[in-house]
Amino acid sequence: MVGVYVADLIRRASEAGDAPVVRYRGQSTSGHELNAMTFRYARALDRLGIGRGDVVAFFAPNTPAGLAARYAAALIGAATVYLSAPPSAGRRAAMMERIAPRLLVSFDETAHLVPENAAVPLAGIGDGAPGIRLDELAAAEPGEPVPCRARPEDTGMLGSSGGTTGVPKASVRSFATYTAMVQAPADPGRRQLIDGKLAYLSQTFADTTLIAGGTVILRDTFDPGGTLAAIEAEKITDLLLLEPQLEEVISHPDVAGRDLSSLRMLIHGGASAPPTFRRRARDRLGPVIGHGYGTNEVGFVSVLPPEEHDRPERFTCAGRPRPGVSVRVRAPDGDISGPGRAGTLEVRSPLAADGYRNLPERQAAAFAGGWYRTGDLGWLDGEGYLHVLGRAEDTVWIGGSPVAAGMIEEAVCQVPGVRFAAAARGEGSWVVAAVPGRGPELSVAACQRAVAREHGVSEASVLVRAVERVPLTEQGKPDPAAIRALA
Repeated sequence: MVGVYVADLIRRASEAGDAPVVRYRGQSTSGHELNAMTFRYARALDRLGIGRGDVVAFFAPNTPAGLAARYAAALIGAATVYLSAPPSAGRRAAMMERIAPRLLVSFDETAHLVPENAAVPLAGIGDGAPGIRLDELAAAEPGEPVPCRARPEDTGMLGSSGGTTGVPKASVRSFATYTAMVQAPADPGRRQLIDGKLAYLSQTFADTTLIAGGTVILRDTFDPGGTLAAIEAEKITDLLLLEPQLEEVISHPDVAGRDLSSLRMLIHGGASAPPTFRRRARDRLGPVIGHGYGTNEVGFVSVLPPEEHDRPERFTCAGRPRPGVSVRVRAPDGDISGPGRAGTLEVRSPLAADGYRNLPERQAAAFAGGWYRTGDLGWLDGEGYLHVLGRAEDTVWIGGSPVAAGMIEEAVCQVPGVRFAAAARGEGSWVVAAVPGRGPELSVAACQRAVAREHGVSEASVLVRAVERVPLTEQGKPDPAAIRALA
């Protein structure tokens, strides 16, 4: 069916034929092979009674089967969700109860994430996964095409949040909205590296690449040396990294010796991005760095492509809002702010989710009148560029001006001896996790003075802790709770 992403994706894979569309651990999966795998899983899921109106959840690894099983469920009309993986078993169980899927699919690599006594039917792919063996059922099915049963108006995709502040939420989109999110011009030369978890933006980039006719290169997980090696070996053109990951890449000793000439765009986002750090990344990797701002609920809001990093002041922004996306800024007094005035960001987008699954009160608070309240603090400049300062809840207002986490981090990153920094607001003080560089020794006192000088706060209210690595969430973002605990 034209207009439903999974049908578009299958058509592109069919056009690719015997050419590779997915690479994993040095092995290629052709378009025909990916489609046959998808069709077999679709028939197996159909035999289990899965169809339109159902939700199928996946604890999925970054493997071809992890992609094909989701495409199979979508093909027969079910909504799908790649689940995030909070470290607490209790939170994972609560997440399952909140999402209430019709079926939970896990794999050998993810079987340990399935909550004990899960109150949902289980299916497994691999010897170690609990439940009925979906892979064995699929192996007995033919790999011939299966008609697409998905309808644009049906719920098609749930996006799992990282659950930084509690049990993860799941935003809900129709097939039509998600299809619009992953559409892209034909780009057969695109080679997208996916080494982030599929539960987050990685799934969107994988779908976009395959629909565009490109190739997805999967890695099990992120590590800076392995990522650099993969860029060189697989001639990667496109890559998404969270800011802490980008910092590890540009600081890795292999970065100078690898051939990274194939890169067209390395887009970073998801966490704070101090301008000093962003300039260092561009100096290190060249004019391939792009920066994006978005949320699980509305997708990418704005993007600053590599060619717009042409002036020093641009490194403080996240680009202009994307076509069709509107951003407004609500000041602390409740009024809508004009250019140059900071406040909380509200977004209206054709790609926005319809709301949250089984969270009516949270949905009503966040989605109102066609606008999504992000909870982030920022402002728009006179040219329409969006500047994001950090979470509003982590902001202190001094004399009518905000002091946000991103501003604290930039002040610290300017201090010699600091490679990267992440800040969180504690009780009565800022707590900063600062990663020392290989040059001058990190001076905690110099960091405190820099923040006090830039933002008018007392040095005693800035607690700086030198760390080998910024504490991260399961998603790979700086973990505010763990940073506060450093105090």
